[in-house]
Amino acid sequence: MPWTSRHLKWLVKTSERLKTADGKDVEVWEFQHQDDDDVLSAWAKHFRNHYCLDTEIDFLRGKRPRPDYLTNIKFPCKTSKLGPGIRAGDFGEILVSDYLQWLLGYWVPRVRWSSKVVRDESPKGSDVIGFRFHKQNGEASTKDVLFVFESKTKFSASKINRLQDAINDSAKDHIRIDESLNFIKQKLFEKKEIEQAQRIERFQSPVDMPYKETYGAAAIISDECFDAEELASADCRKIPKSAKSKEVFPHPNGDSLVLLVIKGPDMMDLVHELYRRAADEAG
Repeated sequence: MPWTSRHLKWLVKTSERLKTADGKDVEVWEFQHQDDDDVLSAWAKHFRNHYCLDTEIDFLRGKRPRPDYLTNIKFPCKTSKLGPGIRAGDFGEILVSDYLQWLLGYWVPRVRWSSKVVRDESPKGSDVIGFRFHKQNGEASTKDVLFVFESKTKFSASKINRLQDAINDSAKDHIRIDESLNFIKQKLFEKKEIEQAQRIERFQSPVDMPYKETYGAAAIISDECFDAEELASADCRKIPKSAKSKEVFPHPNGDSLVLLVIKGPDMMDLVHELYRRAADEAG
């Protein structure tokens, strides 16, 4: 299988704690990435397969070389107006997916990024969804957990509080969860992953068999953009009703919302290097 968690050895929990304006704890992690060829190559392969499986690329690319197909058709563009921001966003979502799967022990289907029609756009729906079955045989239990994370990145200078952005988007997740679950189930079905698609079905019937819902908001930030005071100004009680509205409402799951910040050096350079390596090493 193409998947790896070796790069997560660089993700280190710090003793630093932030508190939001409404008194919620924010965990701070550091992504201490290094110039380790073996780990970077394994990670690049893992990353590439979110967009296009190595087992399928030779059919999909036609007569194009693999690096050309990935760089110019599948991956967000490095030099277009929107491309770098989409690269950063996709990177953050995949890193949070890895965190949720390998550090918190959830099953996180990887179907979101390969389904894009336009490469320089973000997919619709919730960013990251993980599932945990209490019983090892997968039988439904009221102790099963659905975890929905929103992820935002800040790899260049701006005055926007990206943790607040993630919190704001997370406030919509309970409304769109049915659509997001249907999307995952449909994509797994199309891939002939019938058993996995059936596992999603358990979470589509909360009335018949309740389960626990957990929501999270993550900000992945480059060290040069990290501002503890700015992040601490985030407030789960003040979600704008719309982008330009001055009316606010509290996050519907604010009391139990998981808040996460991941910071690391030169993150945008890392993102571009990961995409370059993912394409070049596919050849």
